[in-house]
Amino acid sequence: MKYLVSGLTSLLLFVHLLAPAQSPTRSPSKPATKAPVNKKAIPAAAPAPASAGIVVPSWLPADAPLQPAATVLTDVLDTKLDVRFDYKKQYLLGTAILTLRSHFYPQSELVLDAKGFDVQKVELVSDKKNKSLNYNYNRRKLVIALDRAYPRTTPYQVRIVYVARPNELPQGGSAAIRADKGLYFINPLGLEKGKPRQIWTQGETESSSCWFPTIDKPNQRMTQEISLTVEKQFKTLSNGLLTSSKVNADGTRTDTWKLSQPHAPYLATMVVGEFAVVNDSWRGKPIDYYVEPPFAGTARAVFGRTPEMLDFFSKKLGVEYPWDKYAQVAVRDYVSGAMENTTATTHGHTIQATRRELLDANYQTAESTIAHELFHHWFGDYVTTESWANLPLNESFADYSELLWAEYKYGADEAGLVQATKLNNYLEEAQSKREPLVRYRYTNREDMFDRHSYDKGGRVLHMLRKYVGDDAFFASLNRYLVQNKQTSVELSKLRTAFEETTGEDLMWFFNQWFLQRGHPELRITHSYTNGQVALRVRQVQDTLFQPVFRLPVSVAVWTNGNLPTEHRITVTKADQTFALPASQKPSLVKFDSGSHLLAQFDEERTQDELVFQFYHAQGYQQKAEVLELLQNKTDELAVSGLMRNALNDKFYALRRTALDHLRRYRGPEPEAMRKDIQRLATTDPNSRVRAQALVTLASFPDGKYGPIYGAAITDSSALVAAAAVDILAKRPENSSRQQVAALDNTTSSPLILAVANFYSLNGGLDQYPWFLRRLPDVAEADLYAYFQSFGTLMTHIPPVERDKGLKVLEEYARNAPRYEIRLGAYRGLALLMPTNPALKAVLQNIREKETDDRLKAFYNLM
Repeated sequence: MKYLVSGLTSLLLFVHLLAPAQSPTRSPSKPATKAPVNKKAIPAAAPAPASAGIVVPSWLPADAPLQPAATVLTDVLDTKLDVRFDYKKQYLLGTAILTLRSHFYPQSELVLDAKGFDVQKVELVSDKKNKSLNYNYNRRKLVIALDRAYPRTTPYQVRIVYVARPNELPQGGSAAIRADKGLYFINPLGLEKGKPRQIWTQGETESSSCWFPTIDKPNQRMTQEISLTVEKQFKTLSNGLLTSSKVNADGTRTDTWKLSQPHAPYLATMVVGEFAVVNDSWRGKPIDYYVEPPFAGTARAVFGRTPEMLDFFSKKLGVEYPWDKYAQVAVRDYVSGAMENTTATTHGHTIQATRRELLDANYQTAESTIAHELFHHWFGDYVTTESWANLPLNESFADYSELLWAEYKYGADEAGLVQATKLNNYLEEAQSKREPLVRYRYTNREDMFDRHSYDKGGRVLHMLRKYVGDDAFFASLNRYLVQNKQTSVELSKLRTAFEETTGEDLMWFFNQWFLQRGHPELRITHSYTNGQVALRVRQVQDTLFQPVFRLPVSVAVWTNGNLPTEHRITVTKADQTFALPASQKPSLVKFDSGSHLLAQFDEERTQDELVFQFYHAQGYQQKAEVLELLQNKTDELAVSGLMRNALNDKFYALRRTALDHLRRYRGPEPEAMRKDIQRLATTDPNSRVRAQALVTLASFPDGKYGPIYGAAITDSSALVAAAAVDILAKRPENSSRQQVAALDNTTSSPLILAVANFYSLNGGLDQYPWFLRRLPDVAEADLYAYFQSFGTLMTHIPPVERDKGLKVLEEYARNAPRYEIRLGAYRGLALLMPTNPALKAVLQNIREKETDDRLKAFYNLM
């Protein structure tokens, strides 16, 4: 599962948890959807009063119930499904034949998860005649009385005829997986213009039992066969191989998909829709990409590195991709980022791209997600967490695969950007909660899908790799996969694999990083006397609720020339000083010289040392840290020169970071600096750099760059054009209205938003129909901003003309399936309240009827 959190979602979670002031991180990268983190000092945790004089940090979660692995009484060995669909009612009509076996003790009762079904028949399958079985059903659990007690040596089969009615289930979901009804009908009657008819499923965490009866726990494993009867124009996709496709007398078609190797029930999938299927292969195995027909021509550009990834991961792990095929499908209205359904990964439709959109793609837009879900087919599908408490055994590895692929394919700088971004993601969340990675206490299993399980876990694996070395790291992963293939596991299995490989007791590492909460907060100073550097390291985190960490780390000391001396030290105390030999006063002492630690840093260095670090230390993280720390010193010549050097760096992200820090630049040689920025705005090969350069130019109030902005509107990149439109929205030129009007029918998501923003500030009644006409074309992720632009536009038109727009906003504010869309519509309405007092009662009623806790918390603060 790829967990995607928008900047808005992050903000709402922040507000909901009432996080303390932001904490620092040395990592300076600024994810596109993340707010920057204060890096200047390490503040104490905001205290809350407690008994006995103990100050409890605000990030300490409340007590939660113990959540052990599910007790296994019965094993599901095989599931055979025969399904067809009622599109009008949005029902699945199914027959399931389950092959089962008592796990150890004889069982005379079978308990299945079956959520919201109409159960029509339950019978024991027999060679002669099936036997009806008595059962009790409460719409969640199906309890079947077997005809006798079955020992573990005797498998048996149960046949269940049922109707699944997913839309009648209570609504659930979380920030990571927005709904949990398991089975989704998209535009079932074809009434939504421009949206394809589709059916798809989402099983994680325990929602497969919303569309077939099973024991819906991750410590079950089953083989599977699914026969889907569909209209003849539809393609189908499920786990395993397509073993038959039969045209029926009524014009429908029945496709049968069979998975011969066992997997967990939450990984079961089926997808139905009108797709173009682009075929590829790897070592004789089919590799297929299912996309909407208009995207068939660009499918290879999006997914085409999959065979190379399969080759890379197979070789790196020493375990060849273990499944019969690999397919990827893009579906509409998906409820998460992506999902590693065995042999058939599901992506949201936004992974599809036009040729123009591909110009703006970078590693972290789609390719990292493709790598993430593919790596799950070893870590998650082949070897599976036994419980949601151990979810990092799935997600931390998938998260780390993104760095591994970036490092292999694009080099150290891209890997450093991944490392920095993900470290910031975790540290942002750590301001409001700190949990052990593997946690057996939580309120809801969906709570496990957070930046701990993903981003922190990936960084912990990176530290483990750097501690044991590459050879030992990948040999340990091979041992773990081979010894535990096609089983469910807990953390001890991973630790044992590393200990057996390296010969070292690694309990200390696994205990502090997997089983305890928090991270080091380090204050680092150094001095030089008598041929020695005295390096003082203090761990200043709250050690009542977090450990004093053991930290093997490298320290680089530059004395003569450009080559540093590397010292390997191990920090084990809260306050520790290390003596490092040096023949003369160093130009730089750099703690964690490889940027591998998961920690927050307050590292004392002079400006001269930071400038030296920029020119001599290696990698994106080391350079970007300097840009961050010196961004307010650009009036000094050395820093100004450093920034201009960064504008010419070979790595796009560093150029972009430097541009961000040069907004409102007033340092030496201002005209020369502005010329460099103009050059990047017009000629840089990376569209994200060009877009940032435009934003930086716009920060100069005396700048006359209208021709550059006007030319950028026709840039090949939609991101660059959108940046130009957003700038002109605030400082329009005489020709701007005509230039923007030429974009009225654009199909680009960023440009639709930019045009909406322009019209919200510069439009009137003539643009009102445009907002209504373009609404169906706006991506769900963009509706939050779109609705606020719409509300702003309506403040410029007579109240009598607003009725239709008000109804649209109210409908979305009340009923949109995603809470951030409801909030965007609510805010759009709120903008109109000063000129429409009647809206006060409407907004109050919307707040009162809201059921989402995150949104209710936000409303309470408004």
